Amino acid sequence: MKIKLTGVFVDDQERALKFYTDVLGFVKSADISAGNYRWLTVVSPEEQDGTQLLLEPNENPAAKTYQRAIFEQGIPAAMFFVDDIEKEYQRLKSLGVRFTMEPTETPGSTIVVFDDLCGNLIQLTQMG
Repeated sequence: MKIKLTGVFVDDQERALKFYTDVLGFVKSADISAGNYRWLTVVSPEEQDGTQLLLEPNENPAAKTYQRAIFEQGIPAAMFFVDDIEKEYQRLKSLGVRFTMEPTETPGSTIVVFDDLCGNLIQLTQMG
């Protein structure tokens, strides 16, 4: 069993694509029209055959409620791993990314949390 796809709900697929590619540095993998929506995924440039992240429209009322609730509670919708969290934090900060948690050491890792501008908090983690 393998994880090949996971997703985050977004309130605007085009804005999400711009943020996840231009700011975070992911690469667009799939962009397929699906009626009023798009099957839109991004991947890590380091693992282009790896797990895809689906930028899924939050049009379903349950999705909107879920997304808003975890955001308001400060719960990240996704976690990405980096080798050098301080370097990535400074890079993203210089691009205007709004962080809700500065670099914080936790048992076994250092984490930061930021707003993806599409309704989600995202956590970056550097393992211990």
